[in-house]
Amino acid sequence: MKFKNLTKEQLIISFDRLTRFKPTKEKYFRVFSDIILSNLTEPVYKKQELLNMSADKITKIAEEIINSSLNDIYTASASVKNLSKEKGTLNKVIENYENSLYINDSDTQKYLNNNIDYDLLVSLIDESCPINLRWLKSLHSLSCVKSPGKNDLLKLRHENGLKYPIQKLLLVEGITEEILLPVFSRYLGFDFYKEGIQIFAAGGKNQVVKMYYKLIEELKIPIFVLLDKDAENNIEQIKPKLRNIDKIHLVSCGEFEDLLPRSLIIKTLNNELSNFAYVTDEDFEADFSTAVNLDNIFKLKGLHEFKKAEFSKLVKDSISEDSDISPEIASIIMEIGL
Repeated sequence: MKFKNLTKEQLIISFDRLTRFKPTKEKYFRVFSDIILSNLTEPVYKKQELLNMSADKITKIAEEIINSSLNDIYTASASVKNLSKEKGTLNKVIENYENSLYINDSDTQKYLNNNIDYDLLVSLIDESCPINLRWLKSLHSLSCVKSPGKNDLLKLRHENGLKYPIQKLLLVEGITEEILLPVFSRYLGFDFYKEGIQIFAAGGKNQVVKMYYKLIEELKIPIFVLLDKDAENNIEQIKPKLRNIDKIHLVSCGEFEDLLPRSLIIKTLNNELSNFAYVTDEDFEADFSTAVNLDNIFKLKGLHEFKKAEFSKLVKDSISEDSDISPEIASIIMEIGL
């Protein structure tokens, strides 16, 4: 077998992709097959051939390329390998974590049961890397001292705000919730990264249902579903499949944006408009939703088009006092933490 070695940058990218919050089989096959297609020069395989190839064979080819590349970067790799308590400790922790998170079949176990030299691979990572890799770097330091158990992993996450291991998925409709809920939560003393909460915006109430159906076939961890008031019919679609570890919260009125205190919205707008306009409570129509009111205000004040994502980022920077968080938002965050 002949191949080109991966560069340091390619190794870090591959390692990052292997440890993201995505179904185990999907990410391992994609990363391993990309390495084989890009770096294996003899024999040469086509993508369709890899789709028909056994997980064992794909894993062995990919791990040989990865380990050869690592040894090429570190000529004195033996001293690095000896840093861990025993070779393969980190491999086993990663395997156990993936199996605690996802419902994995026998083929997926073959991907996980690899001989990639993670001890050496972790030594490539610096503090500027994504948080999933920072977690593994911290995990590696811990595994040099002891074989970490579940409580060790939770303590490591909480003390360093590392998000991993992920313990709960928060499934929401839109970008506003995705941007603002972690900020509101942190202000109230419940940090999503410390508590292992992964938030995902599905892109609408119908997509939430489709995503929930998919996730319960893949995930072992609890899912908290947050829906706008108009999604009552969608809840009826979810209920027959709702697991006893999952929860649903239906916003009491309108959309999530309608839960934002008016004072916070006005403060945000005036921070943005300070040089040429001013907004008061009188600019809001009682019969209109928050989103409609904001769309009208943006037009009347000569601002650019109102976009939820951009406005949510402005709101995020304006949260500074208890009155910026409505009782229902506080209640939702308390429910998420239960």
